Amino acid sequence: MTHLYHPNVPLVTRDGVTLVADVWRPLEGRTPTLLLRTPYDRRATHQFGGHNSPTPSLMPLINAGYAVVIQDARGTGMSDGIFEPKLNEIVDGQDTVAWVREQSWSDGTVAMYGQSYMGMVQWALAISGTPGLRAIIPTTAALDWYRDAWYSQGGAMSLSLNTWWNALMYSGQERRNSISDPGHNPASQERLDGALLDPLELNSFTPLADLPVHGTGRWFDDFIAHPGFDEYWKRQDWSGPEIMSKVSVPVFSIGGWYDLKVSGTVGGFIGVRRHGGSEEAREKSRLLIGPWDHTSFTGRFADRSYGIRAEADISAEHIAFFDENLRGVPLTAPAPRVRIFVMGIDRWRNEVDWPLPDTRYVGYYLDSGGAAATRHGDGVLQVTLPERDTFDEFIYNPHDPVPTAGGALLPAQPGLIGPVDQSKVDGREDVLCYVTPVLEKSLEVTGHVELKVFMSSSAVDTDITAKLIDVFPDGRAFNLCDGMLRLRYRGGLSTPSPLVPEEVYEVTVNMGLTSNVFLPGHRLRLDISSSNFPRFDRNTNTGGIIAHESVDAAVAASNRVHHGPLNSSRLILPIIAR
Repeated sequence: MTHLYHPNVPLVTRDGVTLVADVWRPLEGRTPTLLLRTPYDRRATHQFGGHNSPTPSLMPLINAGYAVVIQDARGTGMSDGIFEPKLNEIVDGQDTVAWVREQSWSDGTVAMYGQSYMGMVQWALAISGTPGLRAIIPTTAALDWYRDAWYSQGGAMSLSLNTWWNALMYSGQERRNSISDPGHNPASQERLDGALLDPLELNSFTPLADLPVHGTGRWFDDFIAHPGFDEYWKRQDWSGPEIMSKVSVPVFSIGGWYDLKVSGTVGGFIGVRRHGGSEEAREKSRLLIGPWDHTSFTGRFADRSYGIRAEADISAEHIAFFDENLRGVPLTAPAPRVRIFVMGIDRWRNEVDWPLPDTRYVGYYLDSGGAAATRHGDGVLQVTLPERDTFDEFIYNPHDPVPTAGGALLPAQPGLIGPVDQSKVDGREDVLCYVTPVLEKSLEVTGHVELKVFMSSSAVDTDITAKLIDVFPDGRAFNLCDGMLRLRYRGGLSTPSPLVPEEVYEVTVNMGLTSNVFLPGHRLRLDISSSNFPRFDRNTNTGGIIAHESVDAAVAASNRVHHGPLNSSRLILPIIAR
């Protein structure tokens, strides 16, 4: 036996709430401590990691000589108090680190790890300058809870995430209530548990504000009451330069190309590199991105697999980073600042920074391929400006939205997440397709993708969605990255304004980021529409508060994409030429 196990260890916070943790520590001596704080039950098996898990395996951490503390967050698991997302994580985390440093087996240094919410709690302590904290490894985590979690870069609600996650957390709270209160009515618990058996069904209910399983009076009400990036969300945004300047510890950011929070993962790395509060933070922070989704690092999806080459030894990556930053163990070889999996050629590559310093941004212009106006399927992507101005038109009907076909969906549903063959949406008259000629040589796209497009609509508000796709010689077409913009937010997420029907606006759609080599014989494709359901909520096109509207009140919108010499709609790609 090389370590001791202490279950159910209590810790009393500054406001008198008891938090409960399990502790593993070496038999003797003082050692650095690795801390994981979770709202998902510290004893759940996924907290202990495993092969191809985003979380490192517990035993390698222990065998490397570290003490490990896994704690239930306030109001979850066995910890007392009331859970409110993000609200108490700074003070509870500070109290936990202070407690760890007082223990006889602690050498006074602490690092943190964990994915998603467990990554956010790490950022909470890093930005607060917690004494004793020496390093963090936030995995698939967000800094900006509006753009990178509950809503999107373009202002639509991340619908399937909201309906599923809030039902999951409310279910846990109802279960706690049933244990502590013998008179508790189990009806709410039964409804929530039933909904979680098929969480995608929750997305069809409108108005969203009246979703029965979520009840009233809890944080979901706040989420839907603030559809724009207002003060409520600004207080929860930790991504700005001023806040990043408070981070003085090295950060190892880990994520996946098909993760909902990959923009936040990369944004955190960039923020610390540019604005970190110490040279150590700026120079020793790292970034790792694989062809993974939010919950699995296998690189294997229903329609496409990147195979064994997509795997990474996450436990070994953690231990090496902790050894360097907690124990000062020199690396046997310089660690890459950035390591990415390049799809298409399906191999790992080391880089000196992100964005890649040799990135060249190239515009691919939209054209109708000779037709005066096209509804779907025959548009063109070209590097030269079209000779004449025209438009492509489609009808967006909220009663029949374009179904989600791949991308960063949560919950992770097989066949809906990651790279998906776009034959599932091909041929729809509400999807415009623009493609390049067949490539004669390889073309690498690595970095942030953007669409600048001229739009008009018959409605006072509507959405535009955009998706970058790799078309194979045999006709299979796989999505790489995507984004959307709710057009009321074309001037900024804090300043909604209605459209003037039929007026043409130039807008920018943030399409996220990717790394892919389009091989000879392949083609690049851009799909444009006005819905991606249930990844995003449906725009009712009325200009009203969407969460409070029934789909029965929605109206169809006739939307146009304008392109030509004057309306130079273009896809902007980060090209790497080596």
